[in-house]
Amino acid sequence: LHTAAEVEQALATADALFHSDWCQGDIAPRLKVLGRLSELMIERSDEFSRLMSLEMGKLTSEAEDEVKLCAGIAAYYSENAADLLKPQPYKTDIGEAWVEHHPVGVLMAVEPWNFPIYQLIRVIGPAIAVGNPVLFKHAGIVPQCAAAFEALVRDAGAPEGFCTNLYISSDTVSELIGDARIQGVALTGSEGAGSKVGARASEMLKKSTLELGGSDVFVVLDDADIEKAAKEGASARLSNAGQACTAAKRFVVQASVADAFTEAFTREIKSYVMGDATDPNTTLAPLSSQSAVDDLAKQVAEAVDHGATLLFGGKRADRPGFFFEAGILTDITPDNPVYSQELFGPVAQLYVVQDDDAVVALANDSPYGLGGSIYSGDTERARKLASRIETGMVFINTPTGSRPELPFGGIKRSGYGRELGDLGIMEFVNRKLVAVAA
Repeated sequence: LHTAAEVEQALATADALFHSDWCQGDIAPRLKVLGRLSELMIERSDEFSRLMSLEMGKLTSEAEDEVKLCAGIAAYYSENAADLLKPQPYKTDIGEAWVEHHPVGVLMAVEPWNFPIYQLIRVIGPAIAVGNPVLFKHAGIVPQCAAAFEALVRDAGAPEGFCTNLYISSDTVSELIGDARIQGVALTGSEGAGSKVGARASEMLKKSTLELGGSDVFVVLDDADIEKAAKEGASARLSNAGQACTAAKRFVVQASVADAFTEAFTREIKSYVMGDATDPNTTLAPLSSQSAVDDLAKQVAEAVDHGATLLFGGKRADRPGFFFEAGILTDITPDNPVYSQELFGPVAQLYVVQDDDAVVALANDSPYGLGGSIYSGDTERARKLASRIETGMVFINTPTGSRPELPFGGIKRSGYGRELGDLGIMEFVNRKLVAVAA
């Protein structure tokens, strides 16, 4: 861990930088850093992919895709931030008025292990454009990814102190949030961590954004392309070994196509191959840790004890490593603990419903509201359902995903605030009104 003196030095450096011309002045030098950051990510893709596979078990192919997405995010803000942050005029009887967009100060970011680079760029990319220095605490199992990202931002031309990786405890995070020099807090992680960080930020009257758990629905209507839905549904559940907040978790299928979908979905899931994350033939990666395996095994066992049916798999794999067999749970009733839980691994929940109203009722009967997908041959029908589902994002005929230009975030216990796109860059901005009397 970094010492108290090292943490203080990092914060003091970041705060001094915030008050400098680099953060307060012309945006052009910061956009140049973002452009170079995008280029360096592609150049160092092999390094980052190797570290992600080594530290948290991500498939090399998925790690490469993550780096490409991150490069795209940096490029998006490099190309669009100047326009997004330009002054916004307002009509008023006073005379002339506009809103300017200014940085607010040093940000504290607390990020998880499941997407080691993507989680960082979602906060740090727009922060560079705006001029908010960032101190970040990454998850303990990806320390090399954290250090490599800090070096990447520095090599892209950001000044010392703009992006600082801290190996610190949660207690130190709490202390930092209480420091007047920290003016915003961003966290992606568990509900428990989010509750503590959000409460601490609120106590200190600091703006915060939280992206927490999810139990996203994957809706298959009776007019859907079943083979497409099954294939993309399996990918949406098993990508990153199922360790994604926006992974498809609750498969809600209309009765008339339930048998056909279950058969196709089962076939697709069983086709995935467990193995070394760096082996190109592997399609199902290990989980991130022994505790991840233990927690998921306990949830599945408890679900079965309360009446759920495990169609296949859904247990620890009989092989070295943190492997877990993909599986499907069904016959889940509302009184089953798993009904309102997030399964962070390669186990799907399958529900059969009769009509569109039942789809909406089940989709909304959840403490979470992050993403969701609807598969249908009738786009207008799917649009109407999407508007009725209580969640932060809905994708039609494609799995929930992330794009640089699209705002990302949820409601309910999935958190608050948005990252990426035009909404994300505005989360930690002083939108200052200036009015001039005629």
